[in-house]
Amino acid sequence: MAARIDHTVTSGTFSLDGQTFDVDNNVWVVGDDTECVVIDAPHDVAAIVAAVGGRRVLAILATHAHDDHVRVAPALAEATGAQVLLHPADRVLWDMVHPDVPPGGELADGQSIEVAGTTLRVLHTPGHSPGACSLYAPELGAVFTGDTLFQGGPGATGRSFSDFGTIVESIKDRLLSLPPETTVHTGHGASTTIGAEAPHLDEWLARGH
Repeated sequence: MAARIDHTVTSGTFSLDGQTFDVDNNVWVVGDDTECVVIDAPHDVAAIVAAVGGRRVLAILATHAHDDHVRVAPALAEATGAQVLLHPADRVLWDMVHPDVPPGGELADGQSIEVAGTTLRVLHTPGHSPGACSLYAPELGAVFTGDTLFQGGPGATGRSFSDFGTIVESIKDRLLSLPPETTVHTGHGASTTIGAEAPHLDEWLARGH
């Protein structure tokens, strides 16, 4: 059976640099009827387990370690028996949320993750955070960008451990080079496509965010 993409939204808060905001987070589940991977683990274990629907979870892939993306990652790992994989450059952010529970493994640029007969390729796309990663699934015509690229531009870079110049380079070199028809599944809000976002790069540079 071919791999598919399932989706749910969970609600909670994001906190960093002494400020807290209400947020809705996308959770993406890639797999077939028997196995899957979960992309990000925000807010609500029960909602994510419901989206998994009894399938074997091969891994929990953290696009980055801001608290609204990994808050329930250890609990989800315990519930599913899967490891949380995170790029090591984001360990400083992970440790702010889970100082006593390390992630189960690492993501690395160029790494391939196989699930349900399809491949997700890890793209290290820093800028929103040092270890931010996107997950490209060419056979599904999709890329999961976390908070690196949204409909309308780059993710936020006004907080600790983020940098606008870096995120723009990541988007330009690693994401906008993907086929224009590639669907961009984001960490928050609506999906878009590479082709819809690529023409606006100069606008983002001019506005500086």
